[in-house]
Amino acid sequence: MNESITFLQTGLPEGPIVAFTILLLVSLTIPPLFERLGLPGLVGLLLAGVLLGSNGLQLLDGDSETMKLLSDIGKIYLMFVAGLEIDLVQFRKKKHRSLVFGLMTFIVPLIVSMMIGRLFGFGWNTSLLMGSLFASHTLLGYPIVQRLGLVEKESVIVTIGATIFTDISALLVLAICVSINAGEFSLYSLFQQLVALAIYTAIVLFGFDWVGKEHFRRTGDDEGNQFLFVLLAVFLASVGAEIIQVDQIVGAFMAGLAVNDVVGNSPVKDKVEFVGSVLFIPFFFVDMGLLLDIPVFIESLTTSFWLTLAIVVGLLGSKFLAAAIAKFLYDYSLDEMIVMWSLSIPQVAATLAAALVGLQVGLITETVFNSVIVLMLITSILGPLLTGKFAPKLPLPKASPKSRQSKLWWENPRSKPIEEQESAPFTIVVPVSKSQTKGYLMEMAALLARHQSGQIIPLSISPAHTYMDEPQMQVNLRQSRRLLNKALTVSSEFDAEAKPILRIENDIASGIVHTAREQDASLIVMSWRKNTGLRARLFGTIINRVFWASHCPVAVMRLLDEPVNLRKILVPAKNFSPQTIRTVRFAQLLADTHQGEVKLLHVCPTKTTPSDIAAIEDEYINMLNITGGQVKSEVQVIKADDVALAILKVAKLADMVILRSLRRRTIAGLAVSDITTQLIKELTCSLVLFGEPY
Repeated sequence: MNESITFLQTGLPEGPIVAFTILLLVSLTIPPLFERLGLPGLVGLLLAGVLLGSNGLQLLDGDSETMKLLSDIGKIYLMFVAGLEIDLVQFRKKKHRSLVFGLMTFIVPLIVSMMIGRLFGFGWNTSLLMGSLFASHTLLGYPIVQRLGLVEKESVIVTIGATIFTDISALLVLAICVSINAGEFSLYSLFQQLVALAIYTAIVLFGFDWVGKEHFRRTGDDEGNQFLFVLLAVFLASVGAEIIQVDQIVGAFMAGLAVNDVVGNSPVKDKVEFVGSVLFIPFFFVDMGLLLDIPVFIESLTTSFWLTLAIVVGLLGSKFLAAAIAKFLYDYSLDEMIVMWSLSIPQVAATLAAALVGLQVGLITETVFNSVIVLMLITSILGPLLTGKFAPKLPLPKASPKSRQSKLWWENPRSKPIEEQESAPFTIVVPVSKSQTKGYLMEMAALLARHQSGQIIPLSISPAHTYMDEPQMQVNLRQSRRLLNKALTVSSEFDAEAKPILRIENDIASGIVHTAREQDASLIVMSWRKNTGLRARLFGTIINRVFWASHCPVAVMRLLDEPVNLRKILVPAKNFSPQTIRTVRFAQLLADTHQGEVKLLHVCPTKTTPSDIAAIEDEYINMLNITGGQVKSEVQVIKADDVALAILKVAKLADMVILRSLRRRTIAGLAVSDITTQLIKELTCSLVLFGEPY
């Protein structure tokens, strides 16, 4: 074994490039492997750090300048993303209750952890820092409640909003503890620190917000420049924190909150988080593994077993007590209380970053640090498990089919400026291209326009760039005119009004989006293009970019037959929400154009009781009766563990499936859930991906 390690060490050249290459390899391979085993990817990164460090293969040195730099960037990025991912919109909805629960889930663990620290002989300052470490939480279970459609549930909103209070408070306590440990603490110095911190916070939260919005307004669609601005904001805030003698992670978290309001859910946010999640944040967790001295870790767990047990039990118990207080104050159900508890117990981002700071400045011992690692491992696994078990038991938020939120985009006056709220013709923009070998797309658009007494805008984008020669330009223009003439022929056959537009643009996606905005389009209908090449992965496809930037809904269609033959339309629905209602109403609109019928399919867990299934059916049937008009509609609720497989089986009897697109954070801009991705690949019938404007 020792000979193999020596061979690896002598066989590899020295230098930062080697370390960086090893870290890239670990980040690429380890997290997916552990996630397949049902374990968080960060657990694998920690173990990889242990294996590659001084107690293993000795390929990485935690004391090297390269690892220190990459780890510091990862730590800053981790806290920045923690602030960036906080949903400020949800927080504002229930800010008072969020603050109350945030106070409870901060104060109770703080007091309990301080008592544990004092009980095991630690000083007041160390005990206070231990309390702050365990008072924050990381929302590892958020994707679960999001997938179940429970994000609008009040108890979930309150828990998400509480994260802002707990993380900020924990970081402030950390700053005070570090100041006390440095021997610079007095009431006057504390007052100075708080004043400096208040001024700094105002500059970051309000100054960065204003400057960011101005910069984004001036740079328009220049995502590269905006990306650099966000990075500059992060590290500028971190340097500013050091100037006022506060740790970098405080500045990074504040920058995340400030930039949060600037970038929203734009593609820039995707790219910023992508860089962090695939590069620097994994490097930080690997470095945490390098810091673990396995013999000392095992010894501390055996000799200090009761300390570790007290920390774990104290954290779980105090977070449970905080959730119980919220249940009592706001009359939540037992299942809601457990979901709040499960969402608030994972200790990852702020806890690990602050623990590392505490260890580096000598505030906490290696034994406490090892206990924090154990706590992180337990809570990062237990929290999502409890959320996955109890969240499905919560009733879905009610959404009325008659509400303004449930209207289609073009039916809702509030989706337009006041001067445009008068009735305008229903307008469909249809980008045409030579890749559309059949006229099915224009036929579908013509059916919709005729049904709505509206018009079609056949749009041909003639690509051009600054140095294109005249002959090539003429060829492109002739081709565009031929395409528009074909589109006019199809629209006249269906007796639909058409107004063709030929546009010369360097960027096709921008041309589509700008035309739709100029013509006040109600809908964009596009043809499905499969593009998985390198350019699509890095910059996003045309469809991706139109989805992101469009002011109106976008329907991307893969039509395998004439629209009039697509009579059986299937709509899978995972929850009862305004978005689901609007998708179903769009399906009913398509069906009504040629006497089709709509089937709404809901797949529930196999453990769902018959009474719950009946209640779900009643909700959806009521929705269809209110929204469907004369369209023949039905509801089917089935039980299955493999949702995608269940939908594929039912889809064998359908002519068309309509799926709802979600804007999610990914490097290519638009992404859909794993289930939708599988359906897109395996469905053999016609398909529509329906996405609403952001």
